[in-house]
Amino acid sequence: MPSATPRDIDPARVQAVLDIPLHRFVGVELLDPADPPAGIWFPVGVSAQNQVRLLHGGVVTALLDVAAYLALLPHLTADEHAVTHDQSVSLLRPVPADRRVEVVGTVLRRGRAVAFLRAEATVDGTLVATAQVTKTVVPAG
Repeated sequence: MPSATPRDIDPARVQAVLDIPLHRFVGVELLDPADPPAGIWFPVGVSAQNQVRLLHGGVVTALLDVAAYLALLPHLTADEHAVTHDQSVSLLRPVPADRRVEVVGTVLRRGRAVAFLRAEATVDGTLVATAQVTKTVVPAG
């Protein structure tokens, strides 16, 4: 079982997350490139909007999961990966076009085979969405 002390993160693992086509299409960036678990941000551009020019709920739901995964990375060994098996999302308020959404994940508990996480999306410090995420730890590769 991994220790409770976070590990160094392989930059290739982080880049693999950023290179997922959906993430690139939406414009996902790290809040702090030197600290990937610190979270991500993305603009509410055309690719993240619904038909009335508000943030699409499916986009923020997907990116809450991404921030949770990045928060978990330091708690995974090189031969472990984690997949989502449960996610509960609350969309708290609409977000207009052209705003910057910041999404931060937190590890609540990492067990041997399961990790419990929380993620929050904010705009200018105002909470706009939250998620409880449960991930199963699986062998990498």
